[in-house]
Amino acid sequence: MGVGDVITMRIKDMFFDRHVVMRAMDSAKRKVLSKAGAFIRTAARTSIRKRKGTAPPGKPPHSHEGSLRRLILFGYDRASDSVVVGPVGFAKSTAPRALEHGGETVVHTRRKGRLTSRKVKIAARPFMAPALEKERPKLPLLWRNSIRKGA
Repeated sequence: MGVGDVITMRIKDMFFDRHVVMRAMDSAKRKVLSKAGAFIRTAARTSIRKRKGTAPPGKPPHSHEGSLRRLILFGYDRASDSVVVGPVGFAKSTAPRALEHGGETVVHTRRKGRLTSRKVKIAARPFMAPALEKERPKLPLLWRNSIRKGA
């Protein structure tokens, strides 16, 4: 082994192994984004209180049966490399969107054993945007020490 081989090995040892670093960064990013999603979900769920009647416009909606609170979920989206947080399972209903932004939705009720439906206008009662704003100051702190040697 010549002098050039020893120097090459020592210099190589001083640089990062790109695959190891990238794998650690990807893992840390998924963990941090998942924690952020969990914090935002919790803030949104706790903002929706179980009360009778309707919430005043501009305030989070009241929960009557609990389905909106229960169906606020989060998930890491690999395709967009981000976390998605919000109500799911309302395939045909536009109610969650109407609650967040205001708008129209269809309400189904039973009258004398018959199912009736009518369109109603809903004033905005945001719950997801305020949850994000409440948690936003905490999000950068999640990145602290997220990538560690050997992680």
